[in-house]
Amino acid sequence: TQVLQGLLVPFLGTTLGAALVFFLKRDLPEKVQKGLSGFAAGVMVAASIWSLLIPALEGAADLGAWSFLPATIGFWLGILFLLLLDRLVPHVHLDGEQEGLRASLPQSMMVALAVALHNLPEGMAVGVAYAGFLMHGTELSLMGAFSLALGIAIQNFPEGAIVSMPLRERGRGRAFLAGALSGIVEPIAAALPLLALAFVAPLMPYLLSFAAGAMMCVVVEAVSYTHLTLPTNSRV
Repeated sequence: TQVLQGLLVPFLGTTLGAALVFFLKRDLPEKVQKGLSGFAAGVMVAASIWSLLIPALEGAADLGAWSFLPATIGFWLGILFLLLLDRLVPHVHLDGEQEGLRASLPQSMMVALAVALHNLPEGMAVGVAYAGFLMHGTELSLMGAFSLALGIAIQNFPEGAIVSMPLRERGRGRAFLAGALSGIVEPIAAALPLLALAFVAPLMPYLLSFAAGAMMCVVVEAVSYTHLTLPTNSRV
């Protein structure tokens, strides 16, 4: 029951965000989007390290001096996997920049694809984290998996609104449904590692670090598109 509830937490965040179409007449304020994205990024980075990357290192401890290798390989494969999807899947980021293969799709569909592109590795990360809990069965791993799911849900809240609000002229019910369904890929992706747990158990260090790499890539890209600006006289 705890695992099932955890898998649905990110989808709940998207659904609640999409439900704003019934209450708001304008888009979610930019400062609110920035605040939620920044907070979620911090939670997701911490949870990725403690719930995914460190367990991956611990799971390969029997390799001795080479125990870092599965985590390193999996981490970079996760990053490269998400970068490849970013190159292939046609989508539009929140700043209007189109990426991926060129396609003549409606703007709302392109934004939904951008959200789904992030939801895929996020859902997979949650599923892998809970798979680690089922293997080790500790309260720490359960709390880490839930923290990761909660951080993703917080990030998904504005994303659900971003998908549904532009569609409100077509009917609020239809707009809400589109926004909510944009996050349906997350519980589906999360369920896959759990369904294949018996087969992927030997590869768990690679899968945990793979999910961590994908999550780090999602966090960096999500934060970069919150339009954070620095004063012209600031130095980085």
